[in-house]
Amino acid sequence: MARKPKIEIPQLKSTFRVNNLRLTETQKVFLSIALQEKTNIMFVSGPAGSTKTYMAVYSALRHLSADQDLDLLYVRTVIESAEKGLGALPGDIEDKFNPYMMPLEDKLMEMMPKTNTDRRDMLESGRIQAMPINYLRGASWKDKIIVADEAQNFTFKELTTLITRLGTNCKLFICGDFMQSDINGKTGFRKMFKIFSDEESQSKGIHAFSFTKEDILRSPLQKFIIGKLEKQLV
Repeated sequence: MARKPKIEIPQLKSTFRVNNLRLTETQKVFLSIALQEKTNIMFVSGPAGSTKTYMAVYSALRHLSADQDLDLLYVRTVIESAEKGLGALPGDIEDKFNPYMMPLEDKLMEMMPKTNTDRRDMLESGRIQAMPINYLRGASWKDKIIVADEAQNFTFKELTTLITRLGTNCKLFICGDFMQSDINGKTGFRKMFKIFSDEESQSKGIHAFSFTKEDILRSPLQKFIIGKLEKQLV
C-alpha cells in the first residue's frame, strides 16, 4: 500500500508564543496553504464546528508572530441589528461592535498562553482590531492579516469590496458556511467561492478550501446533526 505524501507545513519564525495544536490531516493541509508566503486570499467553507474560523485565526496569529509589521483585523457583519442598524445602538462604533468580537477573543484566549501578556498588549495597542463589513468602503490596507467571519452573511457586493481593499503585505481569510445565512438568499459567499476555485486563481495565490462534517471536533452529535441537515439540502 502506497504511503501518503508528507504534508509540508511552512515553519515561520516566532516573536510571541502561540500554543501548538494537535492537528487533523485536513487542518495540516489547510496550514500548508495558509502559511505559505505566496498565499494572498483563502476562501474557507465548512459547517458549524468544523474549525474553519479557528484555523484561520490560528494562521493569522502565526503570521502576526512572524512579522512585527503586521496587524490583525477581524471583520464580520452585524445581522442581528440589521433592522435598526448600528446607528441605533448606544456608544461609538467601537462600543457598538465589541460584542461581535467575542468569537475572536475566545479563540485568542485558547490559542495563547493564559499567563502571556501579548494578547492583552496587542488588543490595547490596536494591533488586533475588529470592524463591521459595512464600514470598509474607502479603506485601503497594507501590512494586515484580515479574518472575515460569518461570510455567508456578506452580499456579493460586500465581498467584492472586501477583496479589493488589499494592498502590499496583506493576507485575507474569508470564512463562511454554505448551510447558514441570515440575509434571505442574498449571500454572495457561495458564488465568490466558486469563482475563485480554479487553477488560475491558485496561481495568483487565491485558494478555495473546504472543511466538511468529518472535521467537526465539538461532538459526535453535532456531526450527526450536520449530516442529516446536509441530506435535506441536496
